Amino acid sequence: MKKTFFIVCAVALALTGCSQPQNNRHPEWAYDATIYELNTRQLTLEGTFQAAETVLPTLRENGIDIIWVMPCQPIGVITRKGTLGSYYSIIDYCAINPEFGTRADFEHFLAKAHNLGFKVILDWVANHTAPDSEWTKNEGWHYRDSLGNLMVQYDWTDISKLDYHNQDMRNEMLKAMHWWMDSIGIDGFRCDVAGEVPTDFWNWAMADLRKTHPDMFTLAEDEDKAQELTESAFDMYYGWTLHHLMNEVAQGKQSVEDLWNYFAKADTIIRPEAIRMNFISNHDENSWNGTEQERMGDAVNLFAAFTYIVPGMPMIYTGQLSGNHHRLEFFEKDLIDTDETYAQAALYRRLNTLREENKVLFSPEKGAPMVRIPANNENIFACVRACPCGHAVIAVMNMSDHEQTVTLDLAEHAGVYKCLGGHEHQLERAQSFTLAPWKFKIFEK
Repeated sequence: MKKTFFIVCAVALALTGCSQPQNNRHPEWAYDATIYELNTRQLTLEGTFQAAETVLPTLRENGIDIIWVMPCQPIGVITRKGTLGSYYSIIDYCAINPEFGTRADFEHFLAKAHNLGFKVILDWVANHTAPDSEWTKNEGWHYRDSLGNLMVQYDWTDISKLDYHNQDMRNEMLKAMHWWMDSIGIDGFRCDVAGEVPTDFWNWAMADLRKTHPDMFTLAEDEDKAQELTESAFDMYYGWTLHHLMNEVAQGKQSVEDLWNYFAKADTIIRPEAIRMNFISNHDENSWNGTEQERMGDAVNLFAAFTYIVPGMPMIYTGQLSGNHHRLEFFEKDLIDTDETYAQAALYRRLNTLREENKVLFSPEKGAPMVRIPANNENIFACVRACPCGHAVIAVMNMSDHEQTVTLDLAEHAGVYKCLGGHEHQLERAQSFTLAPWKFKIFEK
């Protein structure tokens, strides 16, 4: 049964993939990109844009292409959480939080990033404002209870939810987004809790912004509404389900088969040209659910590599390149750990190079489909992404805490490959591997 599936997929692969002309659904620069979430407060001792600017060359050397800047506007005061407050409780959309510097500091940071070849997107909080925002003085702009009190959402007691029935508020939100694009010069937005905001607003706002910024890039923090959000408004959505699956496989709660079932389902409910953001950490996961080391243990490196192999765009969070091993405080200053000998940075450099040099790994629709390779071991995740031109990447991953031996049926994909480490390797049609716990091999041709 598995061999039949492999042959059918291989035929489909020959009809698609990297050798065929494509109409761009996304900005050209996004297809081979890796995105980095910048936590300005915790990246450096100073916690400013001036200090973050000094780190940009290192990020570029590590193969980062897109900088996603967490919200950098002034934070509300009257219901502030902790000492410094949440980045997501914004009091003024068109200003810079003095904690991080001035407008001139941000513009200098942005110019340096652009000169190095980065694209920069800003975290945009359209669902709510701080309760002491000037917007709360406008009648009908926020939800209120029967007594006229501003309404919060979930346990977010430091915010007030906006009411998108009000067209004046919508107009002002779009105006603020234009200010960042037109006057400041950012390259797009990561939109916080995007599914909580009406999709028709996103469709209207993004269409208007793209009239003057056709190459802007947009990321929705949502998966449940990914089908409708990525129809026209957003380029990329959050791979939350895959993220949780990776955690559970690492903890022995889910299996390789569960991963393949996820991909089969995702391919039927989310449009194929939508980009999934693949990640093993982010600001929410690190602060509230634990570091990737806590959640994944010895499987961290394997799943870091996994995010590059499966279709989508890989994301790296602040601290993942420098050896941070603790949960960062969200409302306080909490500097990341730095370890100059941290091996994972070298792994990410190799993975970023692998992605940039192999078009089969590009984001949809310019990459190649992922095809399951028949294996005689249920603990092994084995796949190939290949195109008719002969380029191929094969991954073999031991997703268990025991040594595993496997024989793969590589069919027409046998041949001479280069290992991720750089050595050439002859892969036979019936190729056997023995892999230590949570170890993997990646081959490129």
